[in-house]
Amino acid sequence: MAGGTTQGGAPGARDPKVPSLEFPSADNEAKPQKCLVFFIPGNPGLVGYYEAFLGTLRELLDGAERRTASRFSFHIYAQNLLGFDAGDHDPFGNPPHSRPPFTLEEQVCHFYDRLLERSTIPLSGGGTRPAYDKVIIMGHSVGAYISIEVFHRHHLELKAAMERQDLTNNTQTPAASVSLKAGIMLFPAVSHLAKSTSGQKLEMIRTTPFLDSYAHYIAKLFIDLWPYLMLVVFIRLVMGFPAHVAGTTARFLKSRDGIWQAIHLAKDELKHITEEKWSEDLWEIADVDGSEGAADKFFFYFGEKDHWVADECRNEFIERRKGHAKGRTTVVVDEDKIPHAFCIHHSEQVAEKVMVWVDEIAKT
Repeated sequence: MAGGTTQGGAPGARDPKVPSLEFPSADNEAKPQKCLVFFIPGNPGLVGYYEAFLGTLRELLDGAERRTASRFSFHIYAQNLLGFDAGDHDPFGNPPHSRPPFTLEEQVCHFYDRLLERSTIPLSGGGTRPAYDKVIIMGHSVGAYISIEVFHRHHLELKAAMERQDLTNNTQTPAASVSLKAGIMLFPAVSHLAKSTSGQKLEMIRTTPFLDSYAHYIAKLFIDLWPYLMLVVFIRLVMGFPAHVAGTTARFLKSRDGIWQAIHLAKDELKHITEEKWSEDLWEIADVDGSEGAADKFFFYFGEKDHWVADECRNEFIERRKGHAKGRTTVVVDEDKIPHAFCIHHSEQVAEKVMVWVDEIAKT
C-alpha cells in the first residue's frame, strides 16, 4: 500500500470493515506536536484511487518533518465512502430485508462521526482529550462538499457549546477536543452540480423514469459479461490507467453493490448540491474563544475546465469569497490542465501543490 496500512472502523455501518488507508509518520515521537490530515474521496468513493497521491504527500511530509525547525509530525488517514465495499453494509435492495444505497446526508454524518472518533482519545472518567494538535480535512470532488459540511457541523456544535458556556473544560465533548483548523478542497463540486456538463447528463438519467430505476442494473449486467482479468487488461491497456487505478476500477465495477451506490449517490448529489447554503461565519477564522486568527482557513483548487463544475458557478463561488470581509480563503484555478480525476495521472503534481498549503497551515 505504498507505505499505507488498511484498517476498519465505521460508526453507523453494519460492521467495522470500511476500507481505509493510513500513512503514519516515521518521526512521530520526535516532534512536539501532531497534525492529522483527514482525506475524503470523491465518487466513486474508493481510497485505492488515491494511493499514489497520498503516498507522494507522505513522502513530501517526511521531508518537512526532517527539517529541524519543524514542530509537527503528520498522520494521513483516508476512508472509502460508505457503500462501495460489500463488507460495510448489508446487500442493497428493498426493505425490510435489505437497505437502499447510502445517501449524501448519510455520508456526511458518517464522516463527521469518523472525524470525531479519529481525532479524540476517550478518558476513563468520561469525556475526551485531543489526539492531535491540529486537524486538516481534505476532500476531492463531492468529498470537498462532504468536508465543508463536516466543517460546518463542527462549527455549529462549537457555537452551541459556547452559548451553553461548557467549553471551559476542553475534555467534555468530542467536538471541543477536535482542533479542526483548515480545509483543503480539490476540484470541489460544491454548488449547482446539475449545471455542469456531466451533471446535465446525469440529470437526464435521473429524470427518465426507466433509466432512473434501472440504469444500475443495466450497467451491472454489461460489466458482468467481462471476466475480472479481462476488465483489468482493458482498463490498463486501452484506457491507459496506471496499475493501481486499473485494479481499483475493476474491483469497483465487479463489486456487489458499487455501481448502484455510485449512481444512487450521484443522483442524490444533484438534488442537494445546489445553492450554497453555509453561513457566512463558517468562512471566518475564529477559535472557540471567538478570537480571530490571521491564517487562511480554506484552500480551494479548481480545475480550469471541469466537467463536474460549471464555470459560472465556480466564478460566482470565487466572487462570494472575495466579497466576504472577514473571510480567509485561498482560491487557485488550475493552469496546468490537470483534469478533475487528478488521481489517475497527476497525483504527484497535485500532492506538491497540496504540500505547500499543509506546510503553511502547520506553521500558523
